[in-house]
Amino acid sequence: MNTTESNSLYNNLEKLDIATLLMNINQEDHKVAVAVEKALPLIIALVEQIVPRMEQGGRLFYIGAGTSGRLGILDASECPPTFGVSYDRVIGIIAGGDKAIRKAVENAEDDQNQAWKDICAYGFHASDIVIGIAASGTTPYVIGGVKQAKGINLLTACITCNADTPLAHEVDFPIEVIVGPEFVTGSTRMKAGTAQKLVLNMISTSVMIKLGRVKGNKMVDMQLSNEKLVKRGTRMIAEATGLKEEESKNLLLKHGSVRAAIKAFYQK
Repeated sequence: MNTTESNSLYNNLEKLDIATLLMNINQEDHKVAVAVEKALPLIIALVEQIVPRMEQGGRLFYIGAGTSGRLGILDASECPPTFGVSYDRVIGIIAGGDKAIRKAVENAEDDQNQAWKDICAYGFHASDIVIGIAASGTTPYVIGGVKQAKGINLLTACITCNADTPLAHEVDFPIEVIVGPEFVTGSTRMKAGTAQKLVLNMISTSVMIKLGRVKGNKMVDMQLSNEKLVKRGTRMIAEATGLKEEESKNLLLKHGSVRAAIKAFYQK
């Protein structure tokens, strides 16, 4: 039996008081970061391969079904506002299409050929990267997608929470984060989902930093999509230039990004 389907270490959950439930969930969550740490060498090796490919124009694709697919979409959708990249650089694809983001689509994950069709809808670049996300490591949609991608020599990886899975056997970089049984048996939206999110954070953030989308420790290319972000950008400019708040805000709004505003200030 897969680890993700193993019986919970806890029983009679409905009889536990709320405090005990929450403390036990938290105790299980503590195990996730330790499991991710064990996978670090392979995550590092993967990122080292992703960066030069994206420098050459490659795109990073995440494919998954259910919770795994939604996590990929979440990470991909946050890259443009955070790092100022276009929406076609990191792409999240879920079995069943966008309607599956909110509501499960019956049997969508069972089609081994659909993921590759979904990827091909975005065109093709020889430097593209495909990462399959599946807690079980057995999802046909994901396995089929990475298998066909690898078949034409694209870089492939997976994020799974079971060892020695069919998915892992099909990719160049099999990232296995073994978090153990879920608090609610088989509910991989819990520890497995948390582990997948942590790994996705690590991959996308480190890639964007190495692509020059962070300066110092600041999101200098972030999109100014709301007042909170305008205020954050204003503070960044004030810190970097010594200008007062109003001057910094005016400079930011004039040039459209923290990076451009600071560059313009020092080129005066």
